[in-house]
Amino acid sequence: MTDILTLSDVSKSFGALKVTDSVSFSVPKGQALGIIGPNGAGKSTLFNLITGNIAPDTGRVTLMGRDVTRLPAMDRVRMGVGRSFQIPQPFEGLTVYENLAVAASFGQGRAEASVTADCVQILQDCELLHRANTPAGALSLLDRKRLELARAMATGPDLLLLDEIAGGLTEGECKALVATIKGLHAKGITIIWIEHVLHALTAVVERLLVLDFGRVIGLGNPDTIMASKEVREIYLGIEV
Repeated sequence: MTDILTLSDVSKSFGALKVTDSVSFSVPKGQALGIIGPNGAGKSTLFNLITGNIAPDTGRVTLMGRDVTRLPAMDRVRMGVGRSFQIPQPFEGLTVYENLAVAASFGQGRAEASVTADCVQILQDCELLHRANTPAGALSLLDRKRLELARAMATGPDLLLLDEIAGGLTEGECKALVATIKGLHAKGITIIWIEHVLHALTAVVERLLVLDFGRVIGLGNPDTIMASKEVREIYLGIEV
């Protein structure tokens, strides 16, 4: 199976604080990888290194066989890296459809008129078609999360990064969002998902990676990882 992403001994420090410590792993095309770890473990920094929002101090990032370690974030978007953020920040004065059209036009470098069909399909996939003409500022939290997912999909990603997208949802809302993400993954989208809602994460991913103080301390089958004594100690006091 071809790897869509490879990190090789990637490290990043901010002053004296090392937030990413010689991280190495690969993600095969079509797989869903979950990333867990306590607050401050370096999860969001890892995403920023993958997307090109920050550059590593050492190590290499390879995307679809190409060394992108020093490549800017926008170039990585055009290569097929899409990302959602923890706190959705849509253009609240624009409709749901208009938000997607903007993301598709800029993310893919296409004229707005040429992205209509793709946006409509994404609205269907993300269960937002009935909200297409609703101003983004009027959406419920679940639909704001769906819109954040849809905007990431509108850039045309082969690799989709989800950053705590289930946070703040009720049990029922979380279940609905998981079903949507499962549907996208079933279409062949490669996913890397950071999440604290573990039952949502393990319902989708085939592998789990555990970070602690910027280091990878576990990578493998979710059941095996969650049975690890070291992982359980990290999550002591958190229901797993």
